[in-house]
Amino acid sequence: MSMIEANRTGTSAGGVGIVARIIALVARWREARVTRRELNRLSDRELDDIGLCRADIERIARGF
Repeated sequence: MSMIEANRTGTSAGGVGIVARIIALVARWREARVTRRELNRLSDRELDDIGLCRADIERIARGF
């Protein structure tokens, strides 16, 4: 009986890890979306002032 309980506990803990990874993935996606939106609101001149161009926005938003 204790072996079955141990397996259930292990499965439950693994499920929490998956949920945590999904939450982290969604959080990163939302942060990239906000970054992308804010940088796209800037004019080309403003982007140039901070050393970026439009082609850099996606790379910056993804954190590369």
